[in-house]
Amino acid sequence: MQDGRATVPSPAIPGWRLIISDRGRFWAFRQTRFPIAARRAGANSELDADTLAEIEAAVKRQEKIAEQVAS
Repeated sequence: MQDGRATVPSPAIPGWRLIISDRGRFWAFRQTRFPIAARRAGANSELDADTLAEIEAAVKRQEKIAEQVAS
């Protein structure tokens, strides 16, 4: 028996695990932790947001922090 709902592919963010809650909130967890220097600089491996665009922007900000520390 089928329930009639369409299967929609989940959005993806490379290097991050993305979860969408039953209330539609987006959560992103980095698959590997940031190096300690990046964490000390403020890079966070666990994020949440209301929309896909917001979570993507949050991920970019965290990756930029880590990139700046590594340079």
